[in-house]
Amino acid sequence: MVRKQVVYGLLDKPPFQILILAGAQHVLTLFGATTLVPLIFGPAMGMDTVQIGFFISCVYFAMGIATLVQTHPKLGTGLPIVQGSSFSFIPPVMTIVGIYKAMGPEVIMQYLGGALIVGGVVLSIIGYSGLVGIIRKVITPVVIGPTIMAIGFSLYDVAVKFNAANYWPVSLLVVAGVFFFGLMSRNKYFNIFSVLSSIVLAYLVCFIGSSTGFFPEGHPAHVTMASVAAAPWFKFTGFLPWGAPKFSVVAIGAIVAGFFAVMIESIGDYHSCSYASGLEDPTPEMISRGIGAEGMNCALAGALGAVGTTSYTENIGLISLTGVASRWVVRTGAVLLILMSMVGKLGALIATVPNPVIGGAYIALFGTIGALGIQVLMRADMGSQRNVLIVGFAFLMALGLPGWVMEKQELFFSFGIAGQVLWAIMKTPMAVAGICAAFWDSIVPGTPEERGIGTRL
Repeated sequence: MVRKQVVYGLLDKPPFQILILAGAQHVLTLFGATTLVPLIFGPAMGMDTVQIGFFISCVYFAMGIATLVQTHPKLGTGLPIVQGSSFSFIPPVMTIVGIYKAMGPEVIMQYLGGALIVGGVVLSIIGYSGLVGIIRKVITPVVIGPTIMAIGFSLYDVAVKFNAANYWPVSLLVVAGVFFFGLMSRNKYFNIFSVLSSIVLAYLVCFIGSSTGFFPEGHPAHVTMASVAAAPWFKFTGFLPWGAPKFSVVAIGAIVAGFFAVMIESIGDYHSCSYASGLEDPTPEMISRGIGAEGMNCALAGALGAVGTTSYTENIGLISLTGVASRWVVRTGAVLLILMSMVGKLGALIATVPNPVIGGAYIALFGTIGALGIQVLMRADMGSQRNVLIVGFAFLMALGLPGWVMEKQELFFSFGIAGQVLWAIMKTPMAVAGICAAFWDSIVPGTPEERGIGTRL
């Protein structure tokens, strides 16, 4: 990461107009990815457009609160780090959706809320107690790499079969836009907002096509504004908006893998954010508080009807690009996000984005996530036969084992609660990858250099 000279440091308080504009830029940077997560889960749960719009508002509110917690020097790291919807929770949440889909979206959200609350409390204890320091000893690039690869590459069906394939011309327009705005354009703002710009462009094409009758009602690319007109201007999402949380060992077991991945990526983000902000590496105490805050934020998100949270690497890149590392700026962005959650028509408008548009964005984002796992592996010695065998085994098992486990649900459930939890964990590709890689990386001899310990790119 190229570090720009810091213009506003961590404790600096810029003028009011800079606070608002720079805070808004952070909101725009996280906007696309944070919005895409509820747009994945909503249709999968069977939510209608109105419910999806409300779900999006819940997510904005929870992410704003989470960012305020993480940037607090006593509760979190105190770094200028933004919290947003985590892609790491997509595979385990889709497992929960599959189990409870017949009961309807409200019930699914109640089980998801319960799982996030329990998992969040456990992660918070691991963080604030300092136990995360012990866990870090078995988390090497050889473990992190295949875990992240499994997160991205295991979602190919969600990206292609269930979204992009509904209407390829629009989906490919989004993909082409991401390549153009992100890699070919010389405009730095297009570079920063490549995904958001591509979604807006494709959405406008769909809207114009729907208005002129080219995309009639019922067409995958059709856009209707009926739900936007019916939505209220002001709506407070509130506490437990989907009802009281429900607790299930299967749901909690499924989501464990998401918390493991969040812990891994967040520790890396704390170091990146410190570097981009012109600070020394985070202390063990800061990392412990950060992970504790991650857990607290996920538990709060469960109670606020949202999804799991994590630190956002995109916003760290924004700090590096602009040199604005003020904690006050990020906290201003958090307040703007909370205010956005109260505009009912905004969530309703975003919920009208057609599936093919979302599918195109998924192709770009999920593929990039998987490739980032490969990038992490570059820290280890991938010329080593040891590492090649461990990574290859872990990734192949991540792609193959979950399908077999899903078919053997009756067998696993016959062993009671332990079998149910094991079924939920082994059905999640990222959990399989992480467990397999961590097991062999821990017992097969290897030098620190070979395992990538202490190596930075």
